[in-house]
Amino acid sequence: MIHRAIGGPARTRLVAAVAAVVTVVAGLAVRATAQGSVAKYAGDALYTVLIVTLVVLVAPRSRPVAAAGAALAFSWAVEFLQLTPVPAELSRQSVIARLVLGSTFNAPDLLWYAVGAVLGWLAHTSFMRRSAPVSPPVPLHVQVRNGDAR
Repeated sequence: MIHRAIGGPARTRLVAAVAAVVTVVAGLAVRATAQGSVAKYAGDALYTVLIVTLVVLVAPRSRPVAAAGAALAFSWAVEFLQLTPVPAELSRQSVIARLVLGSTFNAPDLLWYAVGAVLGWLAHTSFMRRSAPVSPPVPLHVQVRNGDAR
């Protein structure tokens, strides 16, 4: 099993990389199958989930709240940058810039980025709980010494 062969930060990075790929596939699937505001806002939330996975990929020991907070701050910064002409100009010149920066400010996006940060936080928290080493129970002879229960 792979989880026994790889542990610690290496395992966290592997899971984050897989999660990033799954998130991109989910985003593309939503765009291909949904339309209108469902596709747009699901894409916004998944954008921030992807940023959470990338934060964890770069900093595998990051706490879930820190990774989600950094992703939310980045997402919001990009959205507020759209109040300037810079993202629109870069988006006209590059598909990658359009995917990363967007082009126009839309206030509801801020809410959906927060939804994505919460989803990323929940997923990261769940992973951390499942991958935490389980401490074996303390044997009874260690718990009781000199007749005193600890």
